[in-house]
Amino acid sequence: MIIDDLIEIATKERASRKKFTIRCCMAAGCMSSNSEAVKKGLETAVKEAGLDELVEVRGVGCMRLCCQGPLVQVDPAGALYERVAPEDAASVVGTVKGGQTQAQRGDPNSPFFTGQFSIVLANSGCVDPERIDSYIAADGYKALHEVLREMTPKEVVDEIIKSGLRGRGGAGFPTGLKWGTVAKTENSHKYVICNADEGDPGAFMDRSVLESDPHSVLEGMAIAAYAVGAAQGFIYVRAEYPLAISRLQTAIKQAKERGLLGSGIFESPFTFNIDLRIGAGAFVCGEETALMMSVEGKRGTPRPRPPFPAESGLWGCPTLINNVETFANVPSIVRKGADWFASIGTEKSKGTKVFALAGNITNTGLIEVPMGTSLRQIVENMGGGAPDGGSIKAVQTGGPSGGCIPAASLDTPVDYESLAKLGSIMGSGGMIVMDDTTRMVDVARFFMEFCMDESCGKCVPCRAGTVQMYHLLSKILARKATAVDLRKLEELCDMVRNTSLCGLGQTAPNPVLSTLRFFRNEYLELLGPEVHGPNGEANATPS
Repeated sequence: MIIDDLIEIATKERASRKKFTIRCCMAAGCMSSNSEAVKKGLETAVKEAGLDELVEVRGVGCMRLCCQGPLVQVDPAGALYERVAPEDAASVVGTVKGGQTQAQRGDPNSPFFTGQFSIVLANSGCVDPERIDSYIAADGYKALHEVLREMTPKEVVDEIIKSGLRGRGGAGFPTGLKWGTVAKTENSHKYVICNADEGDPGAFMDRSVLESDPHSVLEGMAIAAYAVGAAQGFIYVRAEYPLAISRLQTAIKQAKERGLLGSGIFESPFTFNIDLRIGAGAFVCGEETALMMSVEGKRGTPRPRPPFPAESGLWGCPTLINNVETFANVPSIVRKGADWFASIGTEKSKGTKVFALAGNITNTGLIEVPMGTSLRQIVENMGGGAPDGGSIKAVQTGGPSGGCIPAASLDTPVDYESLAKLGSIMGSGGMIVMDDTTRMVDVARFFMEFCMDESCGKCVPCRAGTVQMYHLLSKILARKATAVDLRKLEELCDMVRNTSLCGLGQTAPNPVLSTLRFFRNEYLELLGPEVHGPNGEANATPS
């Protein structure tokens, strides 16, 4: 494969396009609502109408407004149809001839769409994720060619540093700094790992990217491998994502057939291969040291750091680990330049962030916004606020590791530093909205139960502490707790946060601490009177 081959593929793909394109969402959300039958119905309707030469029916990835799926869009007019059923296919195709559709009409100019700024999701809902030529026609693999033919590994690392890209997996560590550390480590064997073990309740960002645009992740990984000197990569993805796994397998096979993975990529000395590793769904395997243990075929439990993976990771070799969204940003940064990327977002949080909007909100789905966009803009304008005239009570970001932000703080910009000040984190991008019917102590107990169940049990603070906190929260909800129990809960939060081995235990208290901070009155209302012992000491109310 040389650049002329890439250009030829892109030219042929664009020339083969027909006058009209009907895009049908084939991501997991819409497929669960029968979009596969909708696509077949559209193809049949096109054939029966004699429009084969004019109309292409294209299966695409996530079209974002998941709550209204299956979604179909007719281009170039941009007409969007929501909740399309197979029997609506003929009327949708009829719009090409000027007919009237019976399907529910959506608004592509609504704030949900116009408020977005797409980098990671630029191809989502546009390219066919099962055809590499569709990705190449959208400038796919141009960035990889540029770095292999025109840039040194150090120049690639410097470009990523200059862009200000930070890891999108949650902690927000500077990506370029991590790449540079691995690149400088002397070892003949190095590895690149894509962490696709998305396990936060309500989160589906990484799944959607893998289902919708898998080649952007492969290309980003290849660029990273060239920059750090790795020849082998792994994508660690959970078994609960069968569609993502299938499309990754297809994408890897097609990339190898085109010479974009394997030996001598773009006739350079660079060799890079990618294999999949399927996780069994353990939340703790999202922690990088536990993930590496699982890739090695061992039980996925964390280990102390240092040494850090950049120095001693997979099989004791230097290892670069980034998540799906981080890698998906890389091709655009190379193509458009670090300065372009750094001009988006805030001073310390550059670029965009993908969020999965879920919970008690009108518009559930996938959004991508510049860093620094306010929670109010996301939740009320783009998300449409609480359904049925309700009011927003809180927004939970960061999954079980994050915190609950009250409605009074909705004007907070979404960036790493601002969320940290409120006791929450960016996380991988889950955003769960709660309305005024939600009991915040219930929310805290829900996430504590999740962390309790998902603890690997290796360290005592997490193994025992999460159980004790769960029982205390249950006692409070049963109205059998006193102020003594509340103080004990806060002390346990501090202990678990400061003494647990890995990020699961260290962040497990966050939902409790944030709800105590902003909704303490809800805890106090559930407390009973203290019962005093014979010596005057306060005891919990007897069960």
